Amino acid sequence: MKAFILDRYGKQERLRAADVPEPEVRDDDVLIQVHATALNQLDSKLRNGEFKLILPYRTPLILGHDVAGVVVRVGPRVRQFKVGDEVYARADDFRIGTFAELIAVKEDSVALKPRNISMEEAASIPLVGLTAWQALVEMAHLQPGQKVFIQAGSGGVGTFAIQLAKHLGATVATTASATNAALVKGLGADVVIDYKNDAFEERLSGYDVVLNSQDGKTLAKSLGVLQPGGHLISISGPPDPQFAQDIKAPWLMKQVVRAISFGTRRQARRLQVGYAFLFMKASGSQLRQITQLIESGAIRPVIDRVFPFDATNEAMAYVDSGRAKGKVVIKVR
Repeated sequence: MKAFILDRYGKQERLRAADVPEPEVRDDDVLIQVHATALNQLDSKLRNGEFKLILPYRTPLILGHDVAGVVVRVGPRVRQFKVGDEVYARADDFRIGTFAELIAVKEDSVALKPRNISMEEAASIPLVGLTAWQALVEMAHLQPGQKVFIQAGSGGVGTFAIQLAKHLGATVATTASATNAALVKGLGADVVIDYKNDAFEERLSGYDVVLNSQDGKTLAKSLGVLQPGGHLISISGPPDPQFAQDIKAPWLMKQVVRAISFGTRRQARRLQVGYAFLFMKASGSQLRQITQLIESGAIRPVIDRVFPFDATNEAMAYVDSGRAKGKVVIKVR
């Protein structure tokens, strides 16, 4: 099969098109013919080597976490899917590789594709949808009437999280450029702050939840917009001791994580708020709940551009530029 290979870590590294063997299909795997995949900041960070502490992948490596496609083979223990099913998924860590014509994914990580959207739209959903779900539903337990600050509202996670938060009944604040203000308002944002000309920490206060996706300076300012008892959930770091425990990290890594998150955790305690790091996990059952929201019209995919498979490197460069509104998708077939 054709795939795009990362030969070595580095910000300037381009992916190499190559013919590679088809993936092994385990007993509980679904082999998916990839029709579309999407790019995420996580792919860029993996390429750059920024996540080697958490995800020590060996190169050569096929990147890509999101997939929408058709089941072409199932393992003998698979019960939920059959050949011909249209499905979507976020591939599990250490089994990624959707920048390819085929990928084997664990049955428990797969869901039937929403019936009312295209393959390209479906491919844009899994990683950002599961991230928003696990942050707002699973960790924050966001309730009607609460206030949530979602950073970078026009980005991949932001466009989904705003819609999910509104569906849950929250008041939503976000940051965006003036150019993208209409987009995020159309998704349901109640308060839109032009990050180029306005300081969100001066406009916002008394919030229940912050979804942080930016750098350390933004994180520190964001803790201050929470009311006592509020929660900041960060998808951009720093990792915290609970995360290290959840992934059963070795002792040395636990000490490193404790050290790099010490300042953030201390500031949170001083402000009487909670801090947690989220590194989202694949989940077919949560995707099925997201499917219901998409099919009901409560949430819609937001796609900036669709690139052909041969232009995977150009798609990566476009994501790296930071200009994308919503998701960038690759049409594989």
